[in-house]
Amino acid sequence: MTTGLIPGGQPPDPRPTNALPPRPRREQDSREEAQHVIDDRPRSSVITARAAATFEPVGRSVATARAFVRDTLQGWGFADIIDDAVVLTSELVTNAVVHAGTHADLLCLRHEDGVRIEVADRYPEREIPLQGSLATMGSPDREGGRGLQLCAAIAGRWGVDYTPTHKTVWFQLDLPDRPVGTRTAGPALPAELLPLADSRVRVAVVQIDRTGAISAWNEDAEELFGYPAEQVVGKPLTDLAAWPHTPGTSTGIVEALQLSRWEGSYGIRGANGRVTPVYASHLRVRDTEGDPSTVCLLVRNHERAVLQSPTRVPVTDGPADGQSADPFEVFIGSPAPDDLDGLLQRTVERARDMLDGDSAFLLLATDDETELEVRASTGLPSARQRFARVPVEAGPGRYSSARMPAVHEDLHAVPGAVPLLNGTGMRSVVTVPLKVEGRLTGSLGVAAEGPGRYSNEEALRLQFAADRIALAVESARLGELERLRRGSLSFLVEASDLLAGTLDRDQTLALMAQMTVPTLATWCAVYTIADQASDPYLSYVLHEDEELIDGIKSLLSKIAPPDPVPTPGARVWSAPGEAAHDAALRSSMRTLGLTGGPTHQMSSGIGPTLATASAVGGETVVLPLVARNRVIGMLTLGKPTDEHFRQEILELAEDLSRRAALALDNARLYSERTAISQSLQRSLLPPELPDIDGVEVEVIYRAAGEGNEVGGDFYDLFPISDGAYGFAIGDVCGTGPHAAAVTGLARHALRLLAREGLSGPAVLERLNSAILDEGARSRFLTLLYGEMRPQPDGSAELKVVCAGHPLPLRLRQDGTVEPAAEPQPLLGVMDDLELYEQTVVLDPGDVLLCVTDGVTERREGTRMLGDDGLADVLTTCTGLTAGAVAARIMRAVERFASDAPSDDMAILAMRVA
Repeated sequence: MTTGLIPGGQPPDPRPTNALPPRPRREQDSREEAQHVIDDRPRSSVITARAAATFEPVGRSVATARAFVRDTLQGWGFADIIDDAVVLTSELVTNAVVHAGTHADLLCLRHEDGVRIEVADRYPEREIPLQGSLATMGSPDREGGRGLQLCAAIAGRWGVDYTPTHKTVWFQLDLPDRPVGTRTAGPALPAELLPLADSRVRVAVVQIDRTGAISAWNEDAEELFGYPAEQVVGKPLTDLAAWPHTPGTSTGIVEALQLSRWEGSYGIRGANGRVTPVYASHLRVRDTEGDPSTVCLLVRNHERAVLQSPTRVPVTDGPADGQSADPFEVFIGSPAPDDLDGLLQRTVERARDMLDGDSAFLLLATDDETELEVRASTGLPSARQRFARVPVEAGPGRYSSARMPAVHEDLHAVPGAVPLLNGTGMRSVVTVPLKVEGRLTGSLGVAAEGPGRYSNEEALRLQFAADRIALAVESARLGELERLRRGSLSFLVEASDLLAGTLDRDQTLALMAQMTVPTLATWCAVYTIADQASDPYLSYVLHEDEELIDGIKSLLSKIAPPDPVPTPGARVWSAPGEAAHDAALRSSMRTLGLTGGPTHQMSSGIGPTLATASAVGGETVVLPLVARNRVIGMLTLGKPTDEHFRQEILELAEDLSRRAALALDNARLYSERTAISQSLQRSLLPPELPDIDGVEVEVIYRAAGEGNEVGGDFYDLFPISDGAYGFAIGDVCGTGPHAAAVTGLARHALRLLAREGLSGPAVLERLNSAILDEGARSRFLTLLYGEMRPQPDGSAELKVVCAGHPLPLRLRQDGTVEPAAEPQPLLGVMDDLELYEQTVVLDPGDVLLCVTDGVTERREGTRMLGDDGLADVLTTCTGLTAGAVAARIMRAVERFASDAPSDDMAILAMRVA
């Protein structure tokens, strides 16, 4: 996509200048293009800004075009017409890039009174029927013609222009008339309806430069977050921001700072380490030099009304035109809250005030209408009751009255009639159902501390209000459920991708916990079960406050783990809450000296104990981790004191537990297979190399392929007898496990045959027969085998047989390099071999270098290291130890090419000291 922006002035051509490359122009072309430029735009209209873009003929261009138009109009301050412009642009660009199959040229022109948007494709032969009425353009459900119908319905003016190379559809949107000097306004409100704020409202003003670093930090920001300006200026805002990780939220702090205008909530990590929830308003501006920056206005989250006020309808003294006021607005007030929680909270407050009660509550029914979930209350300990569930039908005198209006004059006479009010001190209560089309959707109740406060008259008044609010509540509830389902789906997709991306057990456990906290729970613990005979083991603990993790881990380690029940679904586990309560009680008693012990010994442990009790003292649930019909662990989720889990959260956690259990079991199986593979591979490697008097030996071995420790290359050095030592380095055809199996055969056969006193050629001939006996599993083998005997004069005598292997190189003290053997036939191909051995004497200081073809055949494009390149590197190793020689050869091989080696490599260096 290519874009351009020209502020001010009228451009000579309203079409993007980069739409087409230069081409020869005919007179007719020029005349038609000039006609396109001189359109029917009013003469008084002055273009004040222009933005252009070209999009490729691919599906994703439609979304990119929508974002381009939205950002452009936001930057111009045309927020009132953004939605209409985006809808029309989406349809027209779809026609161009999907149906016409050409590039789409998009042009935005800003006028004093509106905006004109043109979408051009490069398919002028594809005409648009304009002769008939709009009804002939097709149904809105069809793709063809729908964009023009929308233009006719939404745009103030629109049209289609043709040239020999382009077809352009344009539309114009006018700005709504506003009073001069007014952008938005609300009615005057009584003082009791104004948002509540602290006596001193602090607004932190933070400016972010184009790189995302803080460039300005005012005094209110210092007071709110504790950082002096000199400590944060120049640092990225992302270092301080605690961005909410909500499923389905794709915008991050970096993206938010790039938008022309953005409002929302996040957290700022203060100097004391705590996160302060803030409400932010971002505005993108330019300085006098044209550099963009972002101004952020931040207030504490509960003071968001300072930066954001809901749109309010004008208040009137009474109904207009003799019409009665909306009963819904009479009860709930205007405007109604947009979110479900706000609507429910407003409902219970209005209901309590209407009946002059001491408390009120509202419960929503589950889909099967068998349970009611506490969603809002006032005058009650809401934190203790929120999201708690009570059965609708609980027997005579219980909450069966949820389906009908009911009045209880004295709850002491009917204990348990309203379970929600147990232990709250409420005596009288009136409850009414919320119904939509005959279906129970909830229950609304008002209670008072005195008995006999309510009668049937109050029940009728409350029922009237419930009937007015029921439909709005159900609509908001369904909207919330839809948002939760979309967020849950996005969450599960992301979780599946993350869990499928690793086979490491510890990382899988960490991912399980990190995806759970804080999205689903405040803290979680993962228990694992090694086998059916093992007890559950506490493997991982996580809390959203890292300082509490150790305390929770210590607490859980002192109580018995939950039973590994394979039954699906979440079950309540009360042991952590009880243990936390007991620990906090004992700690408090010690501080008071009630146990007779010294109080100073416990003073340092009071804080963590009480904090742990508060964190774990709420509802705790356990979900089994079942994979392949076996319980492999438990996922434990917890909430703070007196909080409950929502059923939707538990269902989402159950889905997550199934995916996590399979990922954890896959990681376990992979770990077991890897351990077995590594154990078998290590058995194919030779043991520690023997120490040889007067001779330095160094080996470097690299197996190709991830996770492989042994491949087709092998080496060995072992004592034979009478001060003689055998050495070998070989290469089996291929890599991987099949080649490694032949290396094991070759290495063990070499040791056995050499210790029988056979000569080198005889050893290799018998090994050749053993390889051929493998039949279809046999592979040909190149092998360098030799016997070395250190001599009394300090030299070493070598008898070498080189069967098809790269020749060994001898480095003398004067720096000369020469082959130390002659090539002979390789093994595993022919039955009859005529091999012979050659004698080489290494003088003190000489080096014998033996390598496999993975070293000499190292490639970079068309270049190969080769025997000559290896010899050149070896000439630079004069005077080095055997270890230094091997290391320098390996560095040269690795630096020769940028790609990872694709073949096994073995280097054996022996130097006579």
